[in-house]
Amino acid sequence: MANNITFGYVRVSSDDQNEARQVEKMRELGIDERHIFIDKKSGKDFEREQYRAMMAMLREGDLVCIASLDRLGRNYRETGKEWEVITKEKKANILVLDMPDLLDTRKQTDLTGTLISDIVIKLLSYVAEKERESIRIRQAEGIAIAKAEGKYQGRKAITVDKEQFEKLYAEVIRGERTNRYVMQKMDLKPNTYYRLVNEYKTKTGQWEN
Repeated sequence: MANNITFGYVRVSSDDQNEARQVEKMRELGIDERHIFIDKKSGKDFEREQYRAMMAMLREGDLVCIASLDRLGRNYRETGKEWEVITKEKKANILVLDMPDLLDTRKQTDLTGTLISDIVIKLLSYVAEKERESIRIRQAEGIAIAKAEGKYQGRKAITVDKEQFEKLYAEVIRGERTNRYVMQKMDLKPNTYYRLVNEYKTKTGQWEN
């Protein structure tokens, strides 16, 4: 098909991780900035805003580029299903940049190539998920040992300057600042910020914003 689009999909697991290296790889391929989609979210499922936006644009003959398979997803069953949605339902192609010889569906037009691709995608996604499970098990075991030895203290408490927060949030109420501004100014995660908001509203009785 004429006028096919090459998309770049980039994913990091959280806001504090840097997506720059993945983005640079997409730029090196000459992918238009408008067609590079970036999610900062866990790969456990595919309920990601930018991924869904890309999928809505994807058409037959287009190409999706990802730096590595785990950037697409980490749940091996869901990743396998999504691979089939892209290649079989959408009839688009996928290129995995760190495994171009095995995972470039443009080269796998015969039955043998397709079979090899299917085996590799399922195997690698399975390994990625098993590694996630192993990490969770090791963390749980480490916490259990630390508790048994009386060394476990839980997560470090977040220290917040309540006076500064109350001053800034009062400006939010007056319409002088935004919630995002305060979060960035005080380096607060959304869950911490809104917990403080609820505490402030309870304390002052100012429930209308």
